[in-house]
Amino acid sequence: MSDDAAPLAKAKLLQLDARFENPIDEDTTSTVVQFNPETLKVTYANQVQQPPGGGDKRGTPHQQFVGAGTTKLAVQLWFDVTGQPEGQDKAVDDVRKLTEKVAFFITPKKSGDTFLPPAVRFLWGSFRFDGIMESMEESLELFSAEGLPLRASVSFTLSQQKIDTFFFEKTAEPPAGAGTTPSGRPAGTAPMTPAPAGSTMQGLAAEQGMGANWQVIASANGIENPRRLAAGQLVDLQAGLNLGVKR
Repeated sequence: MSDDAAPLAKAKLLQLDARFENPIDEDTTSTVVQFNPETLKVTYANQVQQPPGGGDKRGTPHQQFVGAGTTKLAVQLWFDVTGQPEGQDKAVDDVRKLTEKVAFFITPKKSGDTFLPPAVRFLWGSFRFDGIMESMEESLELFSAEGLPLRASVSFTLSQQKIDTFFFEKTAEPPAGAGTTPSGRPAGTAPMTPAPAGSTMQGLAAEQGMGANWQVIASANGIENPRRLAAGQLVDLQAGLNLGVKR
């Protein structure tokens, strides 16, 4: 892959101060996701109620807006100790050592005479959501022969007590040459293969008669977990096949 290719932007969770304004304790509490989510679901709800009794009750009564409403963000993340990117600690043998960094944000902390979960910011590229972690569910999916959990899905919901206009986080400008495919050709000039749901890099390459080169192709495409491709993920099956070939 070209040295000028844009790095993959990763989603992250940051602890905020009590006013939901600035990140705090980034060195100890912030966490970058292992694999980016496939979707983000945002739900908006206004607070309404029926007007009190009295008057003509025939027909449908009008509803009355009584509050600022709420906004919720639902996210699902995957963690896998067998699919850690290069440079991360390979000694991790229990996936809960990775998911505990997410669980930090739902754990109440003492604040005066009460216990409150920390304020959290979910940040991914231009998408930003500030709120409180309302719920979290962890499913352990794969175990080692010793009974250690190796893979987990973590679903959580963030909530904020308002409905606000969209906030667009500023993102870095892509470097020169980023508009190319992983094989180095200009973007839009080479066909990309969409991955079917539930497919693997090895299976996708084998279908195109490139099964022997699936690891090289995965590396050239920057695929972190070749055992689980996102549905619809575009793969350049020509990437990496001409590495080391001089013309």
